[in-house]
Amino acid sequence: MKKIKFLDEVTIRFAGDSGDGMQLTGTQFSNTSGAVGNDVNTFPDYPSEIRAPEGTLYGVSAYQIQFGRKHIHTPGNKIDVLVAMNASSLKVNLSNVRVGGIIIVNTNGFGEKNLKLAKYDTNPLEDGILKKYQVFKVDITAVVQESLSGTKMSPKNIDRTKNMFALGMAYWLFNRPLEPSIKWLQTKFAKKPDVMESNVLILKAGYDYCASKDEYAIQYEIKPAQMESGFYRNITGNEAAALGLVIAAKRANLSLFLGSYPITPATEILHFISSYKPYGVKHLQAEDEIGGICSAIGASYGGYLAATTTSGPGLSLKIEAIGLGIILELPLVIIDVQRGGPSTGLPTKPEQSDLFMALYGRHGEAPLPVVAATSASDCFDTTIEAARLALKYMTPVIMLSDGYIAQGTNPWKIPDIEELPDLTPQFVTEPEGFEPYKRNPETLARLWAVPGTQGLEHRIGGLEKEDITGLVSQHPENHQKMTEIRAKKIANIANDIPQITVEGEQSGDLLIVGWGGTYGAIKDAYDKLRSQGKKISFCHLRHLNPFPKNFGDVLKRFNRILVPELNMGQLATVIQSTFLIPVLRYNKVKGLPLYAFEVEEKVNELLKEKE
Repeated sequence: MKKIKFLDEVTIRFAGDSGDGMQLTGTQFSNTSGAVGNDVNTFPDYPSEIRAPEGTLYGVSAYQIQFGRKHIHTPGNKIDVLVAMNASSLKVNLSNVRVGGIIIVNTNGFGEKNLKLAKYDTNPLEDGILKKYQVFKVDITAVVQESLSGTKMSPKNIDRTKNMFALGMAYWLFNRPLEPSIKWLQTKFAKKPDVMESNVLILKAGYDYCASKDEYAIQYEIKPAQMESGFYRNITGNEAAALGLVIAAKRANLSLFLGSYPITPATEILHFISSYKPYGVKHLQAEDEIGGICSAIGASYGGYLAATTTSGPGLSLKIEAIGLGIILELPLVIIDVQRGGPSTGLPTKPEQSDLFMALYGRHGEAPLPVVAATSASDCFDTTIEAARLALKYMTPVIMLSDGYIAQGTNPWKIPDIEELPDLTPQFVTEPEGFEPYKRNPETLARLWAVPGTQGLEHRIGGLEKEDITGLVSQHPENHQKMTEIRAKKIANIANDIPQITVEGEQSGDLLIVGWGGTYGAIKDAYDKLRSQGKKISFCHLRHLNPFPKNFGDVLKRFNRILVPELNMGQLATVIQSTFLIPVLRYNKVKGLPLYAFEVEEKVNELLKEKE
């Protein structure tokens, strides 16, 4: 008789070679968990090579999911359940498994060659180093081969189904239904019925294997989360950003144009946008990053809601054209999915190291608004906000995401489009009194005139323009004036964004300040520390330029400011130089997300200093 144990949340990680299908397995598990009502947060963690050398430590690919009956902010801290398909995947992940956690291993991946590649001197399944964990050993490869021995599947394709066996085991362990994945397999392999039937058979075999074995004596039950009523779907940050662009264009009553060049980890935005062609969305996969942004600038000049997407190295290449967009004063949404750098760096790993480049990475005085998303689903709202600022203030806007939230998932409540901000721009249509650099007195945004409209002929370009007339001017006083106007226009956006809110004490000893994708880890750490009676406070920034109007006053109410970030202290440096106050730092540049326990440890260390 199997026992049922109820839990509030669980962190599970599927790990194996980059060809073992761990990303697919994790995606299916997270989608199913979302479908049964759990809150979910995920982290795909994979090497940059398309197919890294089999069995090596640096070739390990993993997908981590935290799911539960309460609000989930991160993909988890310590791993509760590790599914390891070979020795290297165990070696890489073992240090993050909690003591007493479950480890399911494919014993076929622990042969002599596997152990050597994983740099094990002895077999960890036999030498006692796993005695602190609940270890379940199964030769998944052999079971799969036996189960499909009577089919027409090739040995290579049979081996590829072992991830479905692991998924079936995980479904049994946490009492997940098989039907969502069976339906997905039927759709995915509709034209390959033998492949579909074999994968379904192995998925069921993994489930039945656990159900039939005495050692799997406990099933774990996680009740549905109590979430705000509405329709939800699991969404990646990149898909949320793509949808944000599409819906922003709808709310602006404009056509959308995306000019982009594929680059990890931002490429999926271009993929998703391409699927909206039947709805009038236009996109260009340019030959390079410069072509991508320049085509978007041209589309903006022509009256489109225009956007370009990239990651760190691509943002470097777009810098000159961003300056062009600023001096032209045209609306443009620039989505930067940050990754580890410099140069090619860590193409598949998250980092927050593009903040300086977003704020200052242009020659000349060229300020622009910068906003940052906090989660996968928040990429939708933040993209909408970037479009709002771009259209209202006639300026390029940079929206910062990162590889963790862009390719991770969490539930997204599908909004009522009519309740989103009205983004309708004000085009000039009457020639009387038209001047290309005549400005809205409230926003200082220049007029937007669509080329080809009779009587509104004008020219723009990279040379400095005369105020009002738009004629080319190198007059010293005019350049001073235009530079100051462009700066004031951006600074005045502070009057049009929400003020920063502080959780916890409104003044006191320690304020934690976060930005972007570190939100979940800081929030979880803050909540835990507050539950322990620690008197700390927390605020998180979406708007990084300009800062919220009250941000400086908030900072001055606290004795100490701590900024955890995935770089060497970029926001901390900006805060320190802007407000002339000392800032404490917690910096991490390991190509991994920030974890809540890291923030907890740092805060506790700081609190002890005051005891």
